[in-house]
Amino acid sequence: MRFHCLGTTGYHPNDRRQTACYFLPEAGLMLDAGSGLYRMLPLIETETLDIFLSHAHLDHIVGLTYLLGILHKRPVERLRIWGEPPKLAAVREHLFDPLIFPVPLEAEWCPLAAGDRVEVGCGGRLEAFPLTHPGGSLGFHVAWPNGRSLAYVSDTVGDPAADYVDRIRGCGLLVHECYFRDEHHDWATRTGHTWTTRAAQVAVAAEAERLLLIHMNPFEVGDDPVGIESAQKIFPHTTIAEDGMVLEV
Repeated sequence: MRFHCLGTTGYHPNDRRQTACYFLPEAGLMLDAGSGLYRMLPLIETETLDIFLSHAHLDHIVGLTYLLGILHKRPVERLRIWGEPPKLAAVREHLFDPLIFPVPLEAEWCPLAAGDRVEVGCGGRLEAFPLTHPGGSLGFHVAWPNGRSLAYVSDTVGDPAADYVDRIRGCGLLVHECYFRDEHHDWATRTGHTWTTRAAQVAVAAEAERLLLIHMNPFEVGDDPVGIESAQKIFPHTTIAEDGMVLEV
């Protein structure tokens, strides 16, 4: 199935990338709901949509407000938004406060905790696991009956010795944040993010087939915002995500 990169940067959009949003239309499955969500309208194929929030920082949730217009143009029978209960409460109480957004979003708000498993489209199963990030974050591992799988890891301080590596071992596609270049690894650890070689080391430890680097620093607007050669020396099957990129999973 197709993995659409609708938004691939972090913190705020730039002229090249929107913020975190990834969509598998065949499964009706979305991972995070950043500003890139506005691109989903022509891609909707199912009558059920499941949106899984890694956490509630604005660059991962602002696109939820875009759903009002999108689902007016292309209604679905069921919309479920999954996340940790305090994060869902913050979204509902603040992002959808009438003074900020005046129309309630008709959705099922579904609590999700680390260790939970959820059935998703195309017979898949998603498992949530904890990540280290200010305020807390969840990663997701999704596996399908045909043996294909992907792991979504954003935002966190990447660590090849972290517990989450065992949760994603052998994944076909590892989608991992890489906010900073190697020379700024000190800022990565201070802010709860990952740098280039560390993401590659995680991919090696996890025995992943492919590594897709996401959630880059939005002030990096060139073709190579992370110094990809340093990652490819460690893990050759490494690619930088671009808005509009579509990968087969």
